[in-house]
Amino acid sequence: MAQLVDFSQIFIGSYMTASKFTSVDMDVIRPAVLNVLRLYRTKFVSEFGELILCCDDRKSWRKEIFPNYKASRKKTRAVAPIDWDNLYECLNQLKEELAEWFPYKVIQVDKAEADDIIAQYVNGCGSDGKRLKQDRTLILSSDKDFVQLHQFNVRQYSPMQKKFVEGQAMESLHEKIIKGDVGDGVPNIMSDDNVFVDEGRRQKPITKKKVDAWFEIDPDMYCDAEMLRNYNRNKMLVDLSEVPTSIRINITKQFETTAVGDRKRLLTYFINHRLKNLTESLSEF
Repeated sequence: MAQLVDFSQIFIGSYMTASKFTSVDMDVIRPAVLNVLRLYRTKFVSEFGELILCCDDRKSWRKEIFPNYKASRKKTRAVAPIDWDNLYECLNQLKEELAEWFPYKVIQVDKAEADDIIAQYVNGCGSDGKRLKQDRTLILSSDKDFVQLHQFNVRQYSPMQKKFVEGQAMESLHEKIIKGDVGDGVPNIMSDDNVFVDEGRRQKPITKKKVDAWFEIDPDMYCDAEMLRNYNRNKMLVDLSEVPTSIRINITKQFETTAVGDRKRLLTYFINHRLKNLTESLSEF
């Protein structure tokens, strides 16, 4: 059992909320994020077990196979009123503190995203190649990419909407492959690799009627050569069962070898960082 936390999403959401009211430094963001973790641990620990913090690596294997992956985010960040250098500096510092002091696994793997880590835990194999048997698991993330994992013994809770995420796993994955993911810079299967990076271009539209009609039909039946190439591009990028074997093995090894901090040390950490209000709720961490 585990609560799998999409940590970057939790952190960035907390940072952006705080930045609306004040300049953000570690003294501001540390208690904000810790309190969010406390709230969800308290809410779900009896049913799903302890937190596991799943973190994005600075590099992604997807960028290596598709250079335009998340390319548009640079433009978005350039106009956003956020000090991104400060955000990532705070994010990395808090990850280090959590890994050293807190009784939770903090998992970060070279070239892997949090999505890959969560997917491997939910539907993975041990380093010996044998399938892992997982008990009930909760994914703490608002990202609908995880709906494809709902076919396993999984529930998903959205911190943004404050409710459980529901959806049909295979239908969701099918739609994601066909329509791509604008936020991640993945075009639909009728559009080429550069449609989001070339100025003034737009995707060729795909109607919901077509998406529904193509469900459970082999893509060879409705794709020409170019569409089929794009279908395979998208499947590699969005289907979480397509994570390269080497990445999956490294994730599993991290799960097997990562130690957790001693809960008895939390009081020292809270005192050192003057977290008086949270100290009163120490037993809830």
